[in-house]
Amino acid sequence: MLQISDLTFRMMGRPLFEGATAVVPEGMKVGLVGRNGTGKTTLFKMMTGELSPESGSIELPKGLRIGQVAQEAPGTEETLLEVVLAADRERTALLAEAETATDPDRIAAIHVRLSDIDAHSAEARAGAILHGLGFDAEAQSMPCSSFSGGWRMRVALAAVLFSQPDLLMLDEPTNYLDLEGTLWLENYVQRYPHTVIIISHDRDLLNSTTNAILHLEHRKLTFYRGNYDQFARARAERLMQQTKMAEKQAAKRKHMEAFVERFRAKASKARQAQSRLKALEKMAQVDIAIDSDVQPIRLPSPERQPASPIIAMEGVSAGYVEGNPILQQLNLRIDADDRIALLGANGNGKSTFAKLVAKRLPEMGGKVTRADKLRIAMFAQHQLDDLVPEHTPYDHVRALMADQPEAKVRARVAQMGLGGDRMNTKARDLSGGERARLLIGLVTFDAPHLLILDEPTNHLDIDSRSALAEALNDYKGAVILISHDRHLIEACVERLWLVHDGAVEPYDDDLEAYRKLILKGPVKSGGTENGDDPATPSLSGKERRKQAAARRKEYAPLKKKIADFESRIEKAQKEILAIEAEMTKPDVANDGDKVIELSKKRSYLESRIAEWEENWIACTAEYEEAMADA
Repeated sequence: MLQISDLTFRMMGRPLFEGATAVVPEGMKVGLVGRNGTGKTTLFKMMTGELSPESGSIELPKGLRIGQVAQEAPGTEETLLEVVLAADRERTALLAEAETATDPDRIAAIHVRLSDIDAHSAEARAGAILHGLGFDAEAQSMPCSSFSGGWRMRVALAAVLFSQPDLLMLDEPTNYLDLEGTLWLENYVQRYPHTVIIISHDRDLLNSTTNAILHLEHRKLTFYRGNYDQFARARAERLMQQTKMAEKQAAKRKHMEAFVERFRAKASKARQAQSRLKALEKMAQVDIAIDSDVQPIRLPSPERQPASPIIAMEGVSAGYVEGNPILQQLNLRIDADDRIALLGANGNGKSTFAKLVAKRLPEMGGKVTRADKLRIAMFAQHQLDDLVPEHTPYDHVRALMADQPEAKVRARVAQMGLGGDRMNTKARDLSGGERARLLIGLVTFDAPHLLILDEPTNHLDIDSRSALAEALNDYKGAVILISHDRHLIEACVERLWLVHDGAVEPYDDDLEAYRKLILKGPVKSGGTENGDDPATPSLSGKERRKQAAARRKEYAPLKKKIADFESRIEKAQKEILAIEAEMTKPDVANDGDKVIELSKKRSYLESRIAEWEENWIACTAEYEEAMADA
């Protein structure tokens, strides 16, 4: 299908590919992965002929139909359905020709071909794709110009999916999708009958849709069979093998060089020395693909948290037009240690709720009670536009630390993962991921008690998303998360709230159950497809909050026990690392008794970790089950 041979390409003098070679078999679903800025999108442009390689080649079968999302979102007066239907150019051309054709044989051939390509079901198929991406029947009949850029990009995605190309190329398709659209797309790609190549930093999407990974690193391409997790394991093993081989080769080279230096001047050994020199020249240098360290993300935690609840809502409504609330009768509480993810399709009010909590939108009715001196920070993608393009990260932080010495300001910027020359790079020249890091660092500067993150991962690569997950887990405040990244949600949150039909209510199942509901049909509030069981008596918001508070108090000792096990495990793991570091020291490695002693200690700690992990799993399962109704 796709043959890349000895590809070399430079962008503005910077090499992106040097002798890159790879083969993608027909019918594969491939994830193209690599750090931001390594050249993934550039490779797509070379595959479509938009760019030409300096040397080498990219070969695709003749007549292959390639489809990718248009860079410009459609903004015409055509309806959404018309735009999507027009993407099937053959069908559009045949229908137009059928209107004017007079030759009976040609008319017959046109209708045979229309039947072959299933043209009669085109509107139903286009409508189903649009519906899956969040457009109901009413929206499908509206002109594209009436939608914002993000929604129009969904229409562009729907168009390329409808055209069913032989090679479907998707470049970060989830950046303009919500979780519901992402789940639908995942299911669609799984069933897609042709070759797919996806550029994505969404680990769950790659795991569920791909059966191969094409990794771009150090200007080379490496093809791996399997999904992303299988690739990560295979790559880790490969790195270990390369390191061991390089160590052996270095030792052999050192030995040969010593021989040459020792015997170069001796006539009796001259021939052997020359032989060693030739062997040294021929010895292939093992290229160790050193994994670049990802700068951590640090979220400053508050020194003290207010007493729970930090926010309580009673009968609250909110919206933007008086008399037309988007959210109604909200009876909720947010505690100091809550980790909440908001579910629900775009347009249902997730961002409205976030703004309400953050005091960026006043309530229309009801009562919102906030803890005294509560600090709330909110990150949203549109805030990236608030960064001053001509200012560097140092300038942005300096404005918040006007009286502090330069060393402290630079240290604070470095903590955001923007060290070295990036610290003094203008915001307009930073990558999307670097701007996101800067903004996260700025909004959390004052160590908030509650952090609200609205789609924080759009510009972050996989490793940076993992760094964000680690930072959120280390952060001691409360978190409200809106994200299409399931890996981030599952790694960081403890509670799911569903925003739907003007309500915000606890969703008592997990993300896998939610995925099944999304694919099955519309989701109703309360976590069931058809709403609450009418036979179950409903409780008032006040009663639910009272029960939840009692449940949390009852199980507080169990939560403390869980934290204790986590602390023990972390401490033991650090001790094991220290032991292993000690065992690598030459004087210790040559002391047999010391090695045995350290090995026994390591084995003991490993056994205790296994025991604590089992207890931690049991306690966590018990606590989560108990909190399901809280």
